[in-house]
Amino acid sequence: MTARWDTCWDAAPELYVLLKESKSLESARNKVARYIEAREWTYACDVSEIETWDYVLFKEAIRTLKNVISPKNERISGTSSLENLWKAATDGDSDVGDDFIDEFAHFFKALKMKADVYPSRLMEGIDIPNFDEFEGRTAGVMRSDYLDQMGERMDRYLSRYKSGLDPGIIEKRDENRRRILDILNSNEDDWQDWRWQFRHVFKDIQGLETIKRAIKLDEEHEASIRLALENHVPFGVTPHYLHLMDKEPSDMDYAVRRQVFPPLSYVENMIAHRKDKKWAFDFMRERDTSPIDLVTRRYPRVAIVKPYESCPQICVYCQRNWEISSPLMASALAPMEKIEAAIDWFGEHEEMMDVLLTGGDPLVMDDSLIDRILNRLSQIPHLKSIRVASRTPATVPQRLTEELCEILGSYQELGRRNLCLVTHFMHPYEVTPETLAAIIRVKKTGIEIYNQQVFTFANSRKFETSSLRIILKQIGVDPYYTFNMKGKTEMEDYAVPIARILQERKEEARLLPGIFRTDEPVFNVPGLGKDHLRAWQNHELIGITSEGRRVYSFLPWEKNIARVLPYIYTDVSIHRYLQRLIKRGENPEDYRSIWYYY
Repeated sequence: MTARWDTCWDAAPELYVLLKESKSLESARNKVARYIEAREWTYACDVSEIETWDYVLFKEAIRTLKNVISPKNERISGTSSLENLWKAATDGDSDVGDDFIDEFAHFFKALKMKADVYPSRLMEGIDIPNFDEFEGRTAGVMRSDYLDQMGERMDRYLSRYKSGLDPGIIEKRDENRRRILDILNSNEDDWQDWRWQFRHVFKDIQGLETIKRAIKLDEEHEASIRLALENHVPFGVTPHYLHLMDKEPSDMDYAVRRQVFPPLSYVENMIAHRKDKKWAFDFMRERDTSPIDLVTRRYPRVAIVKPYESCPQICVYCQRNWEISSPLMASALAPMEKIEAAIDWFGEHEEMMDVLLTGGDPLVMDDSLIDRILNRLSQIPHLKSIRVASRTPATVPQRLTEELCEILGSYQELGRRNLCLVTHFMHPYEVTPETLAAIIRVKKTGIEIYNQQVFTFANSRKFETSSLRIILKQIGVDPYYTFNMKGKTEMEDYAVPIARILQERKEEARLLPGIFRTDEPVFNVPGLGKDHLRAWQNHELIGITSEGRRVYSFLPWEKNIARVLPYIYTDVSIHRYLQRLIKRGENPEDYRSIWYYY
């Protein structure tokens, strides 16, 4: 037995013996299955002897291990974890990565009720009083004191993530803005003009050189941007967004830079699929869910309309990167006859009660065209809701002028129709005084604003997303969805294990007041739409690859209504994710319970 398996077999030595003594894979399967069933029944008969919290982890591990060793799931997932374990026990090792071994070491710890997740790092060193021994005011004060300590520990994490409303950050950004304006020979009035912002998007080699004069680029980002531009891979940054970046790369602006500066792996993948990107990168299969040009429909009562297929700025992980060739590209605006036909389609389908006006970014269009489209949509009597999706509050808040807000507000007719704005803030560092002013202009018209965050490696540290929720509520934006990264191969550098988004929800978001954590963590199933990750009946872990990547079967939202096939998804490795966090300076102990979220 090689030393790298020690932690795994030490966690459950009897399983090692069962596997080692098995003469065949099927013999091993039968022995392990009987062992699991025996342990499950033993503790089901007398749970009083073990702590409830250990039993909860035990039950989840049992359920998942049954899935993983199932012959049916091995066939579906295309991998046999049990065979790898059996070979390791009989031969001393097997052809798997350390990521795989880590997964099963934690499975076996949970199986033996030795998960060692309590107390969490958050509460280490704080004694939990036995509240049952006290009552009345004494008990109330004692619990309040305990919760104060919990809140203080939360603040230690939250204080790491500054927003752009912090006085020190505002001062730094003022310097950044002046530096960019000097480089562009422009003035403060220009800066407040959204048209000026659009005209000066940094999207070519000259723009790259301007970026380098304004901030320091690390060598990898410069090389990847240059390669992208030379090969017509979409790239673009607005002056406003550039001024959010620190002059020197820092921990604070890490997420902001990662929004727009692509990793080399992304650019190389985009180049490799230049000729077939429409097929390679259309993860949500919009080509198969479009009943008419510009319309995408995945649900019974809502559909998307996309009149403009570009943005002033390119987000690297964009779901529709296969549609965009450059920021504000000349061909982005659909012909008016196609836009009219798409709107007519909504009028003809009385099943539609909600329309999402998106793209690209529809607020790139001029005011008159936005007004015209909203006017047409507002005349469709069965539409109860119009949602306008735009990232301009984060990338070009100057676009939300008094005039545009007045247009948007004119179509808000409560009692008949609601109009709202849906945006994408990814990190508290994106929020600025200009953002706040734009949000205030929108809110004065009576329009609500909702946020959809994409949960990426860049914003997935402990309490990082909670800090975003807090600042969003402060400025009047309601958290709406938190999206797990799409399973697009070109974006794997941004991906986070599903276990981490579940952990974040249970251990961090849950500690915030309910009004702050109104977002729902979801996974987009290709061609079908969102699955709620907190609902165990919507997905199950069915395998672990030799690289230690979990394989999930997603059961679409339609499963209780119609016969639909599950979607099989291979996640990123938890082990690899934690190693990347360590490189960012994180303590892996902060995340030690991640293994027990399935």
